[in-house]
Amino acid sequence: MQTDKTTLEDLSIFDHNDGFSFFTKLDRCITSRGREQLLENFSTPLNCVQEILGVQQTLRYLNSQHERWPKHITNGTIMVIEKFYESPIDEIPSGVSVFGAFSYKLFHSYDFSLIKYSAQHCFDFIRGMQQMVKNLFREDTPAPMKKFLEEAKKTVGHHQFRFLEDWETFSSLSDVQILNFAAFVRYHFKANMTDLIRIYARLDAWQGMARAGIEFGLTFPEFILSDEPILTIKGVYHLLLNKPVSYDLELNRSQSFLFLTGANMAGKSTFIKSVGSSVFLAHTGMGVPAQSMRLSYFDGLLSNINVADNIAKGESYFYNEVQRIKATVNLINDGKKWLILIDELFKGTNVEDAMKCSTTVIEGMLKLRNSLFILSTHLYEIGAELKKYPNIAFRYFETTVDGEQLQFSYQLKEGISNDRLGYLILKREGVVEMLERL
Repeated sequence: MQTDKTTLEDLSIFDHNDGFSFFTKLDRCITSRGREQLLENFSTPLNCVQEILGVQQTLRYLNSQHERWPKHITNGTIMVIEKFYESPIDEIPSGVSVFGAFSYKLFHSYDFSLIKYSAQHCFDFIRGMQQMVKNLFREDTPAPMKKFLEEAKKTVGHHQFRFLEDWETFSSLSDVQILNFAAFVRYHFKANMTDLIRIYARLDAWQGMARAGIEFGLTFPEFILSDEPILTIKGVYHLLLNKPVSYDLELNRSQSFLFLTGANMAGKSTFIKSVGSSVFLAHTGMGVPAQSMRLSYFDGLLSNINVADNIAKGESYFYNEVQRIKATVNLINDGKKWLILIDELFKGTNVEDAMKCSTTVIEGMLKLRNSLFILSTHLYEIGAELKKYPNIAFRYFETTVDGEQLQFSYQLKEGISNDRLGYLILKREGVVEMLERL
């Protein structure tokens, strides 16, 4: 699925220097290498339904086998191994005798201590990967995971490591065995060790995704093989909120455009981000924060939520809104299935201009029958003119007023809101009174 940096930022997929992101929330990797792989997984959503289903099956499998995950490997294990190849030490003799081992230990005591410490972590890592293969490589292992385990099996099955099977712990090795093992690993096994770390990172990222899915009660979505865009969600909510509200949504070719209205703070932006982030997670193979989700594969996901001006380039807010819409239209005019999310279109110009521009954009996008759109706006006046289009669904978030207190239900209702509560909010927050006292 194609997306871009702006969309990833709009949906809080990655950090904005405050730790508030899906990546941070869902990161349950054991190692930093696994975390780097998870970052790549989130940066490049999967390319087809078959790949998504393969990852879903892998995560389910890992959930069912979590007790069989090897305990030998930690983040420190990987770090020490990588440092071992970079550390300048006196050459380790190979095929060393008992006397040779004694001499090296005597005359290179500092290096021997480093070698022994590093060799122990190499030992633990290889034993851990051997255990990974033994415990998780079976007939019913999902294809994506089986591919990497097959590769690992060939590497850890090297004849040089057969002696590891006879030793339960590293402490059982003699100095001769430690030096011979360390020499082989350092001088003849570097490329293989790098491959093993890469394989482990991939598996670690998947087990982290699986653990996060269990921890947060995520539900695997059902992908429908369809040439038409389909999105049906029950009880979707925003995973990053402490007390989220759930929503239902159904979009398809016959009802491809959701025209969303409501007052400020009523829940429009949260709803849009809940839907967008869930569709994004679905395309990584993860579960989603919803009771259920059925959807077609989307070739792309784009958002227009947090547009900003660019003072350095002399570009106004409105200009950048226009450029974002232009770039979006250029991308989605390809007949593929896209999900487009737009929050408060054309905030950077006057109301009359915004109404004309918004109507023009909406009517143009309605021609793209293979994409789905969710658009929120304060410009409820344009809704009447758009009612002639049968594939637009009109929904709003209701706000009620009790005295000067606002009450938000955060529930979608059918129709168009005409709430105008800006002045009431200004008054409620004491700004009107402050200004009157000036």
